Formats: sequence, C-alpha cells, structure tokens
Amino acid sequence: MVQGPRRVRLTESGLPIEPVYGPDALAGWDPVERLGEPGAYPFTRGIHPTMYTGRPWTMRQYAGFGTAAESNARYRRLIAHGTTGLSVAFDLPTQMGYDSDAPLAGGEVGRVGVAVDSLDDMRELFDGIPLDRVSTSMTINAPAAVLLLLYQLVAEERGIPAERLSGTVQNDVLKEYIARGTYIYPPEPSLRLTADIFRYCRTEIPRWNTISVSGYHMAEAGASPVQEIAFTLADAIAYVRAAVAGGMDVDEFAPRLSFFFVARTTLLEEVAKFRAARRIWARVMRDEFGARRPRSLMLRFHTQTAGVQLTAQQPEANLVRVAVQALAAVLGGTQSLHTNSFDEAIALPTDRAARLALRTQQILAHETDVTATVDPLAGSYAVETMTDQVEAAATVLMTRVEELGGAVGAIERGFQKAEIERAAYAVARETERGDRVVVGVNRFVLDEEEPYEPLRLDPAVETRQKARLARLRAERDGGAVADALAGLREAARGTGNVLYPMKAALAARATVGEVCDALREVWGTYEPREQF
Repeated sequence: MVQGPRRVRLTESGLPIEPVYGPDALAGWDPVERLGEPGAYPFTRGIHPTMYTGRPWTMRQYAGFGTAAESNARYRRLIAHGTTGLSVAFDLPTQMGYDSDAPLAGGEVGRVGVAVDSLDDMRELFDGIPLDRVSTSMTINAPAAVLLLLYQLVAEERGIPAERLSGTVQNDVLKEYIARGTYIYPPEPSLRLTADIFRYCRTEIPRWNTISVSGYHMAEAGASPVQEIAFTLADAIAYVRAAVAGGMDVDEFAPRLSFFFVARTTLLEEVAKFRAARRIWARVMRDEFGARRPRSLMLRFHTQTAGVQLTAQQPEANLVRVAVQALAAVLGGTQSLHTNSFDEAIALPTDRAARLALRTQQILAHETDVTATVDPLAGSYAVETMTDQVEAAATVLMTRVEELGGAVGAIERGFQKAEIERAAYAVARETERGDRVVVGVNRFVLDEEEPYEPLRLDPAVETRQKARLARLRAERDGGAVADALAGLREAARGTGNVLYPMKAALAARATVGEVCDALREVWGTYEPREQF
C-alpha cells in the first residue's frame, strides 16, 4: 500500500516537529556545553542550583482598576489569599503620562488599570500594605521613573528606607514602539531616561529591578516564540549598550536586569523558548559585554499566561488553558508568574476569577511533583532538539536586527513591527480556515452561550479623579511646583540625572501629567515612521 506524503506539523515559530525523537536527534551534542549544571553557565537548566526545590516561584498577581482605593482593596484580598508579590496595572492615561482631567484621557480613566495622578493616589493605592515586605512590580514604561519615585516617596513617608524596597518597573519603552504604542518621547531620550533609572537605583534603591524587558506584549500583538525572544533580547542589548555608553560598568547594573515573557498553551515549544533565551543571553553578556559576575549572565524573568489565547466563548475553558500555560512557565524555569483570570476576555476579572487564577499556581506548587526536581524535562530528546532550533532561529533574527543598526535602527525602519504583523496575520488566517483549532470558537462550539455577569466599573471614576486633581491643585504650593518643574526642564536639557529633580517635583505634589509634560517640552514626542 502506497502512503501519501506525511504532513509535517510545525511549531508556533514555523519549526518542524517530528512525530518521534530519539538519540540520533542529539548526535554529537555536548551536554556540558549545551546544558551545564543548574545555576551555572550557560544557565539552560535554570539560574539557581536548586530552583523550586528550595522554594516556589513568586506568585505575582496583576491587578488594578478604577480608583486607587478600589485597587487597594483588591490587593489586600490577593495578599490574604496567598499572593506573594503585587503587580500593578495602570490605566491608559497614566501609561501615556496624562492626568485624569486631560482632554485625551476622556473615557479611559480607570478602565484598563488604576488611575494614578499624584502622590495622593500612590499613597492611597498602597495604604496598609507593608512595602518593605511585599515585592511590587509596576507595568509602566514611558513614565516609569515618575511612578517609581512616587512609590519611593510613599515609603519614605512611612519611615521605610529605600534600600529595603524590592520590586520591578517594566521601563521597557523600545517594545512600545514595536508592539503597544504607549510611548511618549523619541527613542534616544527614552534610552537616556532608562539609563538614568539604572544609575539612580544603583545608588538609591539597590534592591530594585530597574527594567523588565518585555516580550509579552510582542507576543500579544502576534509575535511567534522565536520573534518574542529575538526582539526582546535585541532590545535588552540596546539598553545595556546605552548604559555602558553612559559610563556604567556592566557588572554594576546587569544583575538587576529582568525580563517578561508570555507562556502559551504550546507547552513544549514554550519550555524550549525559555531555555534557549537563557542560553543566548548568557553568551551575549559574556562575549559582547565582558560581564564577569555570574549574576550578570543570568536571564531572570517573570511570566504571564497568554491573554491573547483566552476566549470570550465558553470562558470556563480558559481555566484549562491557563493551567497548561502556567505549567509551561514552571517547567521552563520562571522566577515569578501571573496567571490570567478565566473571564479576562470578557471584562476586568471578578474577585472569584482572580482567586481561582491564584489557586492554579498554588496547586501547581503544592499538589504536583514539578517542584521536586530541578529542570524535569532536561535531556528530553524533543525538548533539547526544540531548544536548539529556537536558539538558532532567534540568533538569525537577532543578526538581522543588528544589520539594520540594532534595535533602535530596526524600530525606525519598522522592521520588528512588520514582522510581528505578518506572523499575526498568518495565525488569523489559519484560525479563519479552521487549520488552527480554537476550542469554543471554530470547533466544539455551543449553540447558545451561557450568560456570565462581568465586573462592571463605576462610571463616576473619572469624575471623582478630576475632583481629586482639582483639590490637589487648590491646596498645594503652586509656586513651589512651578519652580520644581523648571528645575526638571533644565536637567532634561543638560546631561545630569533627571530623576533627582523629578523626585523634588513629585514631592512638591506635581502631577504625573505635569512631570511628563515638562519632559515633552524639552524632548518632544515620538512620531512613528513608515513600516519596513
């Protein structure tokens, strides 16, 4: 009997998956060079010798909506349920450096995160939360310095020294030009601001992770796993180069760098992606930048399960998707994890859904055996082969970015954005044709969806925020604010670190929008160019 040609299944990155892998897949493969030991170069097997056998990853739930008071209540409940790290979602005006009463903020206040306009809001956001005992991550980019300084000011008001604060600011503006669009300033001053944050935290907040270079948002925009790590690592290289060019020694700041990746339902490729990313980064830091400290070579990363894969149809099925995605992150060796709530494709998560998302992590950590041994998939013929394939493909793509002038040069040509859009279009076409199965959407659908009551925001949030801003401007010393903002503009025109005058302005109760506007006056705003 003559059989037809075998259909080759491909990974999300377009790499072939063999139906069977055996020893020949790793012929000539040096386990010492490719794997090493856990906690040692090239860190393929994880950045710590014991990984989760000592303690599990940080369970960091992402939350924020409406007013600071409403978000504070959610944070307190998450901590009571066992969350070990907070992750703050800011609303769109805050992400873009606008106050809630700005004309462009209309209709967006408190919608996709919490509105933070001033020191007053930050104070209320973290009321009753022990900032010296809770690690806080802030998903904020162009205004990252502003929000970090507000956090520091709140801690200082409570008598907490800055050296006891721990957490992360995302502070990855390059990916905003590629995937999200919440940029403010052009790339060059944005890189300067990033380097200023590195220098400031080295002296003032030494335990703070000064950047979380993000592939997550590229993945949400449609990037494949290979594109996700290639473009993310290329951005990270640009940040390191900027810091080194500014006179910093790489080993002074590299240990505080961190990354942020997605975890999809394609478990094997995701595990391979995380392992390949660690190996590439260790090599780049050693060979290009001459880093000497082992911690400078470690790719430490946070993971969030894939929001883009959640469906509004049959939302309870998202619980299964999130569990598989979370398992991929854990098997891949993440340092912290956020699990999405099953109802996020419909609206902001309800308390019940957020609690179930956290319980998913707790079950993985305490009811399975994946934490009993380090890197349980090491030596798998399939996983090791896929790790090599992802590494090779990502390296080729990173070389292409270099040929275009590095991350900034490629961004200005529209290269990364165009590549991601092509990948996203291909996935959309596969889904429309039914070649890619999405349960509940194009296969196994229901004739009628069951009703679900989402969380609804109070429409008066924007009105209340505007009233708070009006009171703040009436009560504060306007002359002191004006003087402080003038000092910030002067620093932006020079070469000194802008975070010190920025902190003085915020302490005088300047608003987030006023601080960002002062920098807009000096640095201008970014205007995207034609695509590659």
